[in-house]
Amino acid sequence: MIVGAGLAGANAAVELRAEGFRGRLVLLGDEETLPFGRPPLSKTYLRAEEPLDAWFVRPADWYDANEVELRRGASMSRVDTDAKEIWLQRGERIRYDHVVLCTGGRPRTPALPGIHLPGVHVLRTVADCDAIKHVAKPRTRAVVVGMGFIGSEVAASLNGLSVSVTAVLSGRSPLETVLGAEAGAVMAGIHREHGVELIPQDAVVAFEGEERLKRVRTKTGVRIECDFAVVGAGIEPNVEPVAATSVGLENGILVDARCRTNVVGIYAAGDVANHLHPIFGRVRVEHYNNAEKMGAAVARSILGDDRPYDYVHTFWSDQFEHKLEYVGHAAKWDQFVVRGSIEDRKFLGFYLTDGILRAAVGLNRGGDPELDVDDDMAVALKLVAEQAAPPAAALADERTDLRSLRARGSPSRGSTTARITP
Repeated sequence: MIVGAGLAGANAAVELRAEGFRGRLVLLGDEETLPFGRPPLSKTYLRAEEPLDAWFVRPADWYDANEVELRRGASMSRVDTDAKEIWLQRGERIRYDHVVLCTGGRPRTPALPGIHLPGVHVLRTVADCDAIKHVAKPRTRAVVVGMGFIGSEVAASLNGLSVSVTAVLSGRSPLETVLGAEAGAVMAGIHREHGVELIPQDAVVAFEGEERLKRVRTKTGVRIECDFAVVGAGIEPNVEPVAATSVGLENGILVDARCRTNVVGIYAAGDVANHLHPIFGRVRVEHYNNAEKMGAAVARSILGDDRPYDYVHTFWSDQFEHKLEYVGHAAKWDQFVVRGSIEDRKFLGFYLTDGILRAAVGLNRGGDPELDVDDDMAVALKLVAEQAAPPAAALADERTDLRSLRARGSPSRGSTTARITP
């Protein structure tokens, strides 16, 4: 039984069949669409440049052909771990031997005055995206609340649709908590250059209007007239169906290195899973690549594979004509090393903690780090996987081939936040 027919759940079903599982396989999803990847919802599908078909995990006929019972528009209400049964919202009960929880998350909706006014939108589902597309007409005015990845991509897409965009963000720049101040400032410059108005270090305190949203008010007293708003405040993991059970919960559903919860027969994968990574420790990652690969990993775990899920996380973001790539995972760091040109918006940035490379970011620096083995980001991924401690000066020096830094160096103690330049 796979609960959640998103990217993680569908890839778990695909891998189970590919690896020879021939038992009953139920894939339960509360959306009506076929399982698909969500990146185009904030980009090409939002801009009406691409249909969703290319992002389907498998075409519609694959599920029947492979005896996967895809239940669309159906939700789980709870798990009975003693009886080993899933209860559906409509009253049906299904007995399981193994259950994979891929319940994902839902957009955070801050408890603010006017949050439920027509014209205030969130983005998670196809229906959410279609609602935004319906109002995103040329010369309309939009407020984007929050400039994480969803907010930043939505702001860029709306700008491309000739919508006037004002973004309110708590930090100094877009993506600052993920990328840091220096790379975040580059993203701020890109957005401003394209006409997105940024209101940094502020917060929305109210959505105002009578029958429909008319304006947004911020903590500092700024009032922004608008036709609609998109709130990108992150997601809340959907853990409610197991909240009354003994399944361990903390910032999602706790799983070990093999995607197993503390209850025998229950697994979790994707956005909802707080997994024990052999390099990064406990992490919960909300990106496409993780959902795809973790779904396959949980299937192999069910079938007896005892290898840990050790994927070195990667993700990307397209904003305007710029491509941002990231490998590894760094919630904090004490050193940020730049290779290339911040000013030209073509650089690599390396995040180190106690001298060990934990993550790297690339802006406009080449191909796919998982496909192009000679790409700088691909080499950075290997350095992160090896927990390498390359010299900061060598990382910064364009004349130094990154491949020469593999298995070289030792962690240096102490910390610095100074920029290293060639």
